[in-house]
Amino acid sequence: MTMPPTEDEGGTLPANLRFLKTLVTVLTAVMILGVIAIVALLVIRLNADPAPILIAPGDFALPPGVGVVGLSVIDGQSVIVGDDGVIRVYDGESRALSQEFRIGD
Repeated sequence: MTMPPTEDEGGTLPANLRFLKTLVTVLTAVMILGVIAIVALLVIRLNADPAPILIAPGDFALPPGVGVVGLSVIDGQSVIVGDDGVIRVYDGESRALSQEFRIGD
């Protein structure tokens, strides 16, 4: 049984195989470029300095005589734990009180 000649031996590939060869080559190149782009984006993103979140307890309307024990930012909302045993949740933009939770009742 004889094999058909390959391109290197002077023969030509059938049209379907030429199309398949071109398609595989193009898809391989696109996949390589995609992996390079993802790696570049990861390197850029992971090497960037994180933006600091600047908030001050004085920006929020706490009741008179209540001190701040803890302060955190979660999902754009500021959470302040007061020394009176109340957790207060403030809106991140308007700084208005949105919820209160009493601890230990």
